[in-house]
Amino acid sequence: MGLDPIKDVKVKPEMSVEELIELYGSIHGFGAAHLYEAVSILREMVVESDLRFISFTGNLVATGLRGLLAQLIASKVFNVVVTTCGTVDHDIARAMGGQYLRGSFDIDDSELRRLGYHRIGNVLVHQNHYGKLVEDFVKKLLKDLVNVRSKWGVRELLHEAGLRIHDKNSILHNASIYGVPIYVPGITDGAFGTALFIHSQFMNFELNLFKDMKELSDMVFTSKKSGALIIGGGISKHHTLWWNQFKDGLDYAVYVTTAVEWDGSLSGARTKEAISWGKVKESGKHIVVYSDASLVLPIIATYLISLSAKSS
Repeated sequence: MGLDPIKDVKVKPEMSVEELIELYGSIHGFGAAHLYEAVSILREMVVESDLRFISFTGNLVATGLRGLLAQLIASKVFNVVVTTCGTVDHDIARAMGGQYLRGSFDIDDSELRRLGYHRIGNVLVHQNHYGKLVEDFVKKLLKDLVNVRSKWGVRELLHEAGLRIHDKNSILHNASIYGVPIYVPGITDGAFGTALFIHSQFMNFELNLFKDMKELSDMVFTSKKSGALIIGGGISKHHTLWWNQFKDGLDYAVYVTTAVEWDGSLSGARTKEAISWGKVKESGKHIVVYSDASLVLPIIATYLISLSAKSS
């Protein structure tokens, strides 16, 4: 237990991101200490781990964080992505010209429905800029792929999708270009997966879900050390933790969440609970940062990308 005295801090113009992180460490009190420790853990993870997961939920891709997540993938700070079908939906819709608009949490949702808008928190997207764009993209994608073979793994399918997207801010595009695999265990839970199902009724196309599981198991079993930045909860969080339990758990784990643990939810479960399942090692370094990812991810990402640039 550290008993060093807390010192008052002051900011200065044009602080570097490294200085800002150190400032959080000096502030120490409350969430600042967690953010400082999270960055320290991730810094060590980047150096020591050969398997580095980033897990996040699709709602973030409806915001400007989409470009930042794509940048993290391009920098290869992380070499495996686990996410949701919502990520694929929003990424494709925006890459195909879909306009996501600034809205408010307090807009009348019945009126939005009449006008044809969907709401994601305080982000709005018109139905013409979402579902149909995804459906049209999937139809064209499958027409290409069934000429090659009928059975595809989800990761393979998303790689092919990324090669057909020409948007530097696209998550799928950057993952394909830089060779970072994307795994979506809940691929049928969204517009992309539903379109796959619909078109499979008229084409000779099948998804091989076990192929992705084999790839993930091979990665985990052959890794020396693994770490993860897990943003939000749900299936993407669980899938990342689930596979790492088979190598006795993550060596490094950082959660960024706004969920609470006292309802027993997976989304709110802290890193220490994962130790009981063998999903995080007892000897592992881990921390939970309680914050909206839109606030802290830019700070974390700037530091990690800067670190990656200096080491390359």
